[in-house]
Amino acid sequence: MWYVMQVRVGSEERIAQQCNISIPKSILRKCFIPYNEARYKFHGEWVTLKRRIFLGYVFLDTDQINEVVPYLNRMADMTKVLGVGDEIVPLTDEEVEFLLQLGGEEQIVRLSEIMLDGSAVTVLNGPLKGKEGLIKKIDKHKRKIYLETDLFNRKQRIEIGFEFAVEKTERQKDAALATQSA
Repeated sequence: MWYVMQVRVGSEERIAQQCNISIPKSILRKCFIPYNEARYKFHGEWVTLKRRIFLGYVFLDTDQINEVVPYLNRMADMTKVLGVGDEIVPLTDEEVEFLLQLGGEEQIVRLSEIMLDGSAVTVLNGPLKGKEGLIKKIDKHKRKIYLETDLFNRKQRIEIGFEFAVEKTERQKDAALATQSA
């Protein structure tokens, strides 16, 4: 089962690493942070970077959360494990399946390739294919799609990177030309 731990923003990497090192594998399968690929323009060039999707959250995969919690309570910057009231509650099967569809086992949401026709979005390939109904906003200039879905017992807005189908084709052509001239 997957659980979600709230932590101080900026400490996610350190806490995930600390969990994976200090908590026995017999009670914690893994501790991880979901990422997405996003396109950013630096000095006139588009580059792909990996960014955290849920700032301030770290995910735990365990069937023994009550044995894991004492280890978590010893960690600085850990706020709480999410639940309802005082009860720690795992993510639902639907939430886990949604996250796996987006990021796979490695929990990295790859860029989706899209085409825009006015306000209509067509996802040609990538993890957003078939999830067009969840898209709430598209920022064409920043190359970001904003999804809205139920996670952690509330509505979550998720920022996912994309690339235009035409750009990918042009990049592939440029790469092929560079290879031929080398």
